[in-house]
Amino acid sequence: MAKDDLMQKLGSWAFLIGILVALIVGLYQAYTIETTEVQNFFQSDLGGAIAWLLAILGVIVGVLAVMGKGTITKKETPGFLLAGIGLVVMGGIFTTMTALYSLKPFIGALLSGISMSLSIFVAPAVGILAVKAIWDMGKDV
Repeated sequence: MAKDDLMQKLGSWAFLIGILVALIVGLYQAYTIETTEVQNFFQSDLGGAIAWLLAILGVIVGVLAVMGKGTITKKETPGFLLAGIGLVVMGGIFTTMTALYSLKPFIGALLSGISMSLSIFVAPAVGILAVKAIWDMGKDV
């Protein structure tokens, strides 16, 4: 029983830390887009390390959800998948809009930074849960 509690706590903490780091990094990325010529903080060495951290946290959240020990329950999976797909699409669109059309002041950078960092965190979990959902649908046939 203690192992299940530990896994549940790990999933909760991974999700919480991932969301908080993604929001903070998204705000910082918005600041760098507005104040420098750099369009993507994640292309720097520090940004790359943080992107890896977010992706690893996303994998942890996804794997624990598949095992039934994470914060995303089987009932919540379809909603999480839909929201995750929306975040990933939103990240790409806002980044392109900010780079090409220069949505100024600050709103374009803010939307781009936060949505991109949340996308990096959520995409691995969405991918893992999508494979699990496809597997569950296929095995019942």
